Amino acid sequence: MTRRVTGTVVDVDGIALHLCEDGPADAPAVLLVHGFSGSLHSWDRLTPLLSGRHRVLRADLRGHGCTGGHTGLDARSQATTLAAALKLAGAGRVTAVGHSFGADVVLELAALSAIVDRIVLIGQAPDYSLATFPPGNGLLAVPFVGRLLHRLAGAAPVELALRPTRLRQAHADFCVTSPAMAQAVLIERRRLLTTRPLDAQVAALGLPTLAILGRRDRLYDQASAAVRYRAAGARVEVLDAGHTPFTDRPDEVAALVEHFAREG
Repeated sequence: MTRRVTGTVVDVDGIALHLCEDGPADAPAVLLVHGFSGSLHSWDRLTPLLSGRHRVLRADLRGHGCTGGHTGLDARSQATTLAAALKLAGAGRVTAVGHSFGADVVLELAALSAIVDRIVLIGQAPDYSLATFPPGNGLLAVPFVGRLLHRLAGAAPVELALRPTRLRQAHADFCVTSPAMAQAVLIERRRLLTTRPLDAQVAALGLPTLAILGRRDRLYDQASAAVRYRAAGARVEVLDAGHTPFTDRPDEVAALVEHFAREG
């Protein structure tokens, strides 16, 4: 029987992490972890394609969505909170899927806990040496300036303009994301990935890993990323998609994830 449960799971630090569950409770579990300024709604197009044969777990990370907060925003702290929440939810072993910054989180989760059986990284290069961010992106991490830009993005005229477009959910997610996340992702993460790039983490973990990249991703050089992930032992699939293949090509991503999860 398929069920859908939305609620909160409280971790050991008293943070109420928002968790959503779809699919049969006794089916193999797939954990979906969104990226910077996303939410569990980032996966709305993919979830129905997986929940027929999988227990699909989605969470709002700290500083995002209904979880909120302004501390513990780095990937390791996020993973620690997520591990505690999943244990309380009785998740068992999972295929952990992470998009963009969520890729960092699932790798940290795999390093912290034996709950992760297999790893799927989506739309993320090993480090920022392969990144090309939009002009002015770094302003979000500047004190006061970033908070002002964040506040302006949530202004009523912007909301009204985007409401009838496909960007409405992304805009809503950004508006409730902690402004402190910009510092964590744009500044601190760059430094951390210099010393611990994701491909090195993949190699060190030794878990079955699939990297799904978008050929039209404007943020990262997917060709170079593919070479590095393959050298680290990961399987790589490159789709005709942008930075979010699961919204551009949800059927293809679902098929790849399902097949990869069944291989275990």
